[in-house]
Amino acid sequence: MYDFKFHNPDSLAAALESCSQAEDGQFMAGGQTMIPVMKQRLSMPSDVIDLGSVEDLKGISVADGVVSIGAMTTHALVAADGDVQRAIPVLAALAGGIGDPHVRNRGTLGGSIANNDPAADYPAALLALGANVHTDRRQIAADDFFTGMFETALEEGELAIRVDFPVPKAAGYAKFGNPASRYAMVGVFVSQGSDGVRVAVTGAAPCVFRISEMEKALSNNFSPAAIKDMTVPAADLNNDIHASAEYRAHLIGVMAARAVGDAILREGAA
Repeated sequence: MYDFKFHNPDSLAAALESCSQAEDGQFMAGGQTMIPVMKQRLSMPSDVIDLGSVEDLKGISVADGVVSIGAMTTHALVAADGDVQRAIPVLAALAGGIGDPHVRNRGTLGGSIANNDPAADYPAALLALGANVHTDRRQIAADDFFTGMFETALEEGELAIRVDFPVPKAAGYAKFGNPASRYAMVGVFVSQGSDGVRVAVTGAAPCVFRISEMEKALSNNFSPAAIKDMTVPAADLNNDIHASAEYRAHLIGVMAARAVGDAILREGAA
C-alpha cells in the first residue's frame, strides 16, 4: 500500500465536498474491488472517501411501481428485503447469488454498477429492467450508463445515489457461474414490462449488452420455445481461460431459455 488521505464523512454533502477538494479523490463503497486494486498499485488515489457512514445512501423503498435502492445498500440486504422479494423476487435472488457471504455483506449495489465488472450480475438487472441511476447531478438510464469494460457514464467526482427499478410483469435470471468466484461466465436477465421485453447478457462480453433479436421473438411469444433455435455470434465475445467465445455463445442461448422459464415460474407463483 502507499500513503493517502482517508475520509469518513457522515453525510452526502461532506462526501462530495471531500472529493471535490482532493487532488485525485476516489469514493469507496464496499471496497471489494478498490482495496485489492490499490494494494497492487493499479489505482493510487490521493484521497479515499469511505461512504460507509453515509446513511442517506442506504435503504430500500417501494412506491408507485418502482423499487428504489440506495447505492450503499449491500447485496445481503437486497437479498433479504421482503419488499424486494415481493415486488421483484428475481432481483432479491440475484443479489443472494453474488459471491459468498463476505462479499454479499460488504459489497454494494452502487459499488458494483460503478465498477462495471464485465462478469457482475447487477448490470444485467439494470439493463433488463430498464432501471434509472440517480446521481448527485442527474438521472442516467441503464441503456446509457454502461459504456465499456469497467467504464460507465459517471463523470469525474460524480456519485451514484440510488437506482430505481420499474416493477416488471415478469422477470427471470439464469447464470452459469464460475465455481470459484461465482462471477457470471454467462448470465442472462429477461424481463417483460410496460415497455416490452428486454434481454440483457453479462459475463459473455467486455460489457453488458442487450439482444434485440431475442427481445423481438419473446415479444411475440414469451416462452423458451421462441428462442430455442436462436444463435448469438461469437466474434465479439470473451475468450479466456474460463471459456471460449464459442462456448459462451452457446451458453447465452441456454441461459436465456432458462431465464424465460424462470420468469414464467415466478409469475405463476406470484
